[in-house]
Amino acid sequence: MSSNLVESLIGALVLIVAGWFLVFAYERTDAMSSGGYSLVAKFDRIDGLNVGSDVRMSGIKVGTVIDQRLDPVTYQAVVQFSVAPGVELPLDTAAAISSASLLGGSYLSLLPGGEEEYLVEGDEIEETQDAVDLVGLIGKFTSGGSDSE
Repeated sequence: MSSNLVESLIGALVLIVAGWFLVFAYERTDAMSSGGYSLVAKFDRIDGLNVGSDVRMSGIKVGTVIDQRLDPVTYQAVVQFSVAPGVELPLDTAAAISSASLLGGSYLSLLPGGEEEYLVEGDEIEETQDAVDLVGLIGKFTSGGSDSE
């Protein structure tokens, strides 16, 4: 009878620790913070950018990618992302997909412009720069960079 009690206590302890890890991971990924406003940008290629990727400005995280889909008419990637409520972006802000490292992973980089009017909920960023295909660039470099095929 006492072995059943010990097994039950150990099982309860394992469940408590697992729950604590879930709460810890949830808080660390900023999944709880859903404030701010959302914007949209269209790209020809978004290699390595995923839902949950960072949105950064001057290297500082200011938001998160919340959705991505394919536009059935233009065949462009449509990226919806959130921006923190205290960050006001001028109308002529540009968005670029940047590599986080050579090992992979990307983030959305915002480059603010000089307009005096600001983007609001649901606006689209018109000026975009696609992800750079590092594997393709390395392949061109190793093959001599000839484009005449």
